Amino acid sequence: MSKKTLVELDPWLAPHEPVIKAREAYVSSTLRRVLDGKSPADFALGFHHFGLHQTAAGWTFREWAPNATRLVLVGDFSDWQEREEFALQPSRHGEWSVDLPGSALHHGQKYKLRVYWPNGDGWRLPSYATYVIQDDDSVDFSAVVWQPNEPYQWQHDIPPAPNVPLIYEAHVGMSSEEEKVANFNEFTANVLPRIKQAGYNTIQLMAIAEHPYYGSFGYHVSNFFAVSSRFGTLDDFKRLVDAAHGLGLRVIIDIVHAHAAKNEVEGLGNFAGDPTQYFKAHDHPAWDSRLFDYGKPAVLHFLASNCRWWLDEYHVDGFRFDGVTSMLYHDHGLGKSFTSYDDYFTDDVDKDALVYLRLANDVIHAVRPDATTIAEEMSGLPGLAAPTEYGGLGFDYRLAMGAPDLWIKTLKEKRDEDWDLGELAHTLSSHRPEEKVITYAESHDQALVGDKTLIFRLIDKAMYWHMDKADPDLTVERGIALHKLIRLLTAGLHGGGYLNFMGNEFGHPEWIDFPRQGNNWSFKHARRQWSLRDNGFLKYQWLGEFDASLMKLIKTVDDPSIHYLTIHQHDHVVSFMRGDLLFIINFSPDQSQTDYALPAAAGSYRLVLNSDDERFGGHGRVQQDQRYFTTPGPHGDNVQAYLPARSGLILRRVD
Repeated sequence: MSKKTLVELDPWLAPHEPVIKAREAYVSSTLRRVLDGKSPADFALGFHHFGLHQTAAGWTFREWAPNATRLVLVGDFSDWQEREEFALQPSRHGEWSVDLPGSALHHGQKYKLRVYWPNGDGWRLPSYATYVIQDDDSVDFSAVVWQPNEPYQWQHDIPPAPNVPLIYEAHVGMSSEEEKVANFNEFTANVLPRIKQAGYNTIQLMAIAEHPYYGSFGYHVSNFFAVSSRFGTLDDFKRLVDAAHGLGLRVIIDIVHAHAAKNEVEGLGNFAGDPTQYFKAHDHPAWDSRLFDYGKPAVLHFLASNCRWWLDEYHVDGFRFDGVTSMLYHDHGLGKSFTSYDDYFTDDVDKDALVYLRLANDVIHAVRPDATTIAEEMSGLPGLAAPTEYGGLGFDYRLAMGAPDLWIKTLKEKRDEDWDLGELAHTLSSHRPEEKVITYAESHDQALVGDKTLIFRLIDKAMYWHMDKADPDLTVERGIALHKLIRLLTAGLHGGGYLNFMGNEFGHPEWIDFPRQGNNWSFKHARRQWSLRDNGFLKYQWLGEFDASLMKLIKTVDDPSIHYLTIHQHDHVVSFMRGDLLFIINFSPDQSQTDYALPAAAGSYRLVLNSDDERFGGHGRVQQDQRYFTTPGPHGDNVQAYLPARSGLILRRVD
């Protein structure tokens, strides 16, 4: 694609061209001023300067605390007493530093900062701490000196970026069948092979950065450069990423730069007596968290460096940026519907957030040109996922957050025979002309307590009594059939990639509920019951087998165009072509179709996936490995097929 402006890519933006140009001028001029001649990649090396570092002469520690009057390193090495040789000295721009001899610190020692400011003082953890652990029998956290004698040696090359990311969204802690917090090593040994076998090519790991409250799902981060120690050590996480790469799996992580935990002792909430050192004066009205001030160059430096840290140190392959809508708008997009282009070009858009998001993508793609960045963004801001050279913010993909909402609305409000196939197909396939999107039927959001997974909406309490393969049940049969068709249509119409949350591919029962006071601190619903899919006697196996077969085909659907889209609302049939694959779905609850003619590219086709296959819990009404041949019709070539009720076929054109 030759270089074009956003308005050339989307002519509907023409009335707003003056605002678009003004914003671009602000972003570009601000970045020039902030970078001050440095490249984005070099600008994002704050972790080489700040924090604790071993040098040829010993150790150096640096911290940014412009409101502080005194800082002292305190830890095991000083018997937790303030000693003058560990006091930091101030320099310009609010920086503090101390040089120590090599014998002063050792790997594994705990430490903190004692910070003083006008009329106050307190314990703090360094802002660039790379390993933070919770003290035994205490709510306190300490930083840990991490300088092992033998640094981790990477074993595997990084896999190339797939044309179609098939993303397996996962949470390490809840990945065990046992009622506990699982660790990195268990995930590496037990879950990575499952993801590979299930046909996905990218893992999206949630809750990797340190967060004090486990039940926050990792969204209230306290230590942005630290791997969560509840899952293991730094090397344990490196081993996970390395093993994934060895299996050909890419690893992206959730990165939370929209807000931060309010915690002060172990977080950044009030680092040196100034709550606005990193943050705006007000908190997020819905999340009870602090909001980063993207107008401060030091904050841009901190966050951009955090992006590069995970790429350099842990070889991750990209990021899913959480809460981007909240970042983009001063009112955080709360209560807005965004039904008009006018909604995107008001003063409510935070121009400093635009600066940071452009900078973050510039940094990430400069350091790793093959990295993947995904915006969790529900407003659909034009240009969000357009290349920066076109005037976009540079995300590779946006999450198609309207898709799961529409599926939920359809299941809640419409009878099966009243599903609006046109609305479904339009929503699942639509995106702005300049962007690619990750499409999904449900993510962790739909599985959290207070909501319902799709399988639970479809089957409900019958799940507890009728999931044995030998137990026929009409409610379960309907649910399993529609669960497959929902995924078939969603994945088939993807706008760039597809996502699934851990366990949902086989219809994992019930909800996600982390240990909390309200459930008596139970882990019962904060785990994954893999045995339901594995034991061979339950219907969950059917769903898992179908999803794996579907993923093997979807990874080949890299043609952005959708051809021969046909919607026969009266017959409940939808069909379309992606590349050489012809998708045909009959959503009718009770009407099968014989010799049903549908438009297709001329040629010969072979059946490659049939949701009615007995292997997937179907009735086996379609002959496997069947051949289909197009015939001329008055409006073009057609394929004729037998379409059982509530079933879907994928045919591959072979010649």
